Amino acid sequence: MRTSTQSRPPSKKPLPLEDEVFVRLLRTTDALLREVEQVLKPAGLSHAQYNVLRILRGAGPEGLACREIGCRMITRDPDITRLVDRLEARGLVSRERERADRRVVRTRITAEGLRILKELDEPISALHRRQLRHVPAGRLRLLARLLEQSCERGDRSQQPRRQLKASAAQ
Repeated sequence: MRTSTQSRPPSKKPLPLEDEVFVRLLRTTDALLREVEQVLKPAGLSHAQYNVLRILRGAGPEGLACREIGCRMITRDPDITRLVDRLEARGLVSRERERADRRVVRTRITAEGLRILKELDEPISALHRRQLRHVPAGRLRLLARLLEQSCERGDRSQQPRRQLKASAAQ
């Protein structure tokens, strides 16, 4: 004869709060990005390519070196050069070696890249409004501050590693 404890499946131990929040952030990010990717699909852009174009638009006419683009990416891409190669092949960015320091290659957004971004600006903004319309503005501001604190904390925890890499490179 089974006891009452034998007939029940073992109870799952609840996740620690930090683990639960982390998993929810990942799931939310995935859900939101899938919708963004659907808006970008007709333009033939990945989220990473879109991010590079936005970074270059913000950099202005002076453009950025590949390493600078990588540092500004929302999600890190280990092969920025290949990502930029694809954008250059489509005529969305141009690259030019600097005269003062031939090791540095500047990447700039082209008129075509700017045109595509301009076409995407409103659909992306409208999507973000739809995605977050259920959250009152005050709570969105709080969420933005909380996420910024988490990002700053994460950036500080990576700083020693970055300093070690910089020291090793010298």
